[in-house]
Amino acid sequence: MDAEAAHTAQDTPGQGSAHPATGEPARSAQGTPGQGPAHPTTAGEPARSAQDAAGQDTAYLAGGDRHGGGGSVIPAGAGEAGAARREGDRLRFVGAATRRIARGIDLDEIVLGLCRATVPTFSDAILVYLRDPLPVGDERPVGPVVLRLRRTDRLRPIDDLTDAGSTGTIGAGLDLAGAAGAAGELDFSQLPLVGPQGDLPAAELCEIRPGGALAEVLRGVRPVFGSSAAAKAALPELLGADHPLPRGNRAVLAPLRGRRRVIGAAVFLRSPERPAFEQNDLLVAAQLATHTALGIDKAVLYGREAYIADELQRTMLPDSLPQPTGVRLASRYLPAAETARVGGDWYDAIPLPGSRVALVVGDVMGHSMTSAAIMGQLRTTAQTLAQLDLPPAEVLHHLDEQAQRLGSDRMATCLYCVYDPVAHRITIANAGHPPPVLLHLGGRAEVLRVPPGAPIGVGGVDFEAVELDAPAGATLLLYTDGLVESRLRDVWTGIEQLRERLATTAQLTGLDHPPPLEALCDDVLDMLGPGDRDDDIALLAARFDGIAPSDVAYWFLDPEETAPGRARRFARRALTRWGLEELSDSLELLVSEVVTNAVRYAERPVTLRLLRTDVLRCEVGDDSPQLPRQRRARDTDEGGRGLFLVNRMARRWGATRLSSGKVVWFELPLPGAHERR
Repeated sequence: MDAEAAHTAQDTPGQGSAHPATGEPARSAQGTPGQGPAHPTTAGEPARSAQDAAGQDTAYLAGGDRHGGGGSVIPAGAGEAGAARREGDRLRFVGAATRRIARGIDLDEIVLGLCRATVPTFSDAILVYLRDPLPVGDERPVGPVVLRLRRTDRLRPIDDLTDAGSTGTIGAGLDLAGAAGAAGELDFSQLPLVGPQGDLPAAELCEIRPGGALAEVLRGVRPVFGSSAAAKAALPELLGADHPLPRGNRAVLAPLRGRRRVIGAAVFLRSPERPAFEQNDLLVAAQLATHTALGIDKAVLYGREAYIADELQRTMLPDSLPQPTGVRLASRYLPAAETARVGGDWYDAIPLPGSRVALVVGDVMGHSMTSAAIMGQLRTTAQTLAQLDLPPAEVLHHLDEQAQRLGSDRMATCLYCVYDPVAHRITIANAGHPPPVLLHLGGRAEVLRVPPGAPIGVGGVDFEAVELDAPAGATLLLYTDGLVESRLRDVWTGIEQLRERLATTAQLTGLDHPPPLEALCDDVLDMLGPGDRDDDIALLAARFDGIAPSDVAYWFLDPEETAPGRARRFARRALTRWGLEELSDSLELLVSEVVTNAVRYAERPVTLRLLRTDVLRCEVGDDSPQLPRQRRARDTDEGGRGLFLVNRMARRWGATRLSSGKVVWFELPLPGAHERR
């Protein structure tokens, strides 16, 4: 006897003794005496025994029958006291079983709860079929109704479904005598399977024929004995024509009806040596089926809601971050828990005119789809305001007004930053959000001192902005409070732990170069321990590379007729200084066209800036808010072809409205660079 068998023998009362009712040797859940252990019920699960069903009401195993069974195992002489005891046992079992079923949240947990609650206490085997696909809410299936075997569970091997000592055939002509070895042991490897899961040769799929026997039983809702005329016709349709059926009332077919329609069926089976089901056991099966079906209904609705929440969250957050010049970005988002998949945290990176970039992180109060919807509206508003190139404090002011328009209780925190890679400066405005942490190239991490501000939605509050240095090689970390605050620590303790974690990571990677950005985000999230996930987390990291002053050329041009000629000369000199003379013809032509258009409408000096990075970028700004539009000039027109030339020759181009006018920009690929249009 191996260790597992010995352990079972020790833990199973009555092993080796005579059955109190029949005088036959008591049989273990591991098989008949002399047999090896039974097949697992599902892949990777051990065979079930009567002692395995943790949490079941063992009073239903009254009378010493270790295989379970209704109160019928109590001696008949017990009279009225025995009947009352049987009914009490049934009620206690139903209460324990329904509590176990109700503990499940998702579909698999509920079905598993039904199987483990009924085997071996109520039946020796169970097969659970569910509709495929399961209908959600008021959905009406358009195709044929198909049942799929979802799970099986069993206590005894397959030979127990036949009369003891019989040597007949099971299923598709399987000879039990031929499957047994010389010592009388049954070779389980030759027994058919229930699809991929068990030892009962049941069909994995069943299409319900309208008007058929199975359809009539399911329409009736109430459980029926396997020996009834309706079940005798319905069970072969459900389980397959070759499936063995026990004699007498040892099978119960119970429809699973949800709130609106039948969603499946459960089949309870008992072995021949166990008392058959009684009439009252149909009531027990009805209770189990009802609780299971209602639980599955709730699980399906919850799954659909979780799916919608996941999709909503994904659409509210950026699919990918932009790649602006002079800064590298990385981000992370983690929901609070599997049961709270959607929240109000968000982050964003928005390219701005002048090679700048706006960095935004915010947190709407609550964890619901309403919070996510408000977050989406605020994020869209922030993107619109950013494109107007408003100052950070002004952006928060307009977000505050928008939150008040959404409702009196719509509150959120937000941090809005604008990084200028040319000036190596960053402007930050805060609305009640945790302050950012700046990791310097030398390994020093500091919590930036920014005005705290009031949350968005309070109303009547001024927001302040602060401008700070953003040295090349430094890393700015924006985050929501879920990263630093939990039930186990306050927010400032968490911020200090974050600062220390960043400093430690920088020390490990070396002081002469910053840590990799993606690895840094992962390392920051690793600081979360058990109990630290009370809230969802949004994380945005920005590595400041900047643009060197030697790669920038800037001029002011008076709005007069000579401005285009001066612009061409300035551009030619800059290209000569950078060794990019072969771009002179293209750049001078496009600069002349764009500056000519700006001078036509400008009243104040026009700005011209050239930036040399991985591309050559030209920016022309003026005080006119009217954006240029490309149009097709007629053959007789003398003008109107400038933007057509820009569109044809430039790698990219665009126009952005500013609070003081607009900027028209275009990019040319550097010599030798692969042109991507």
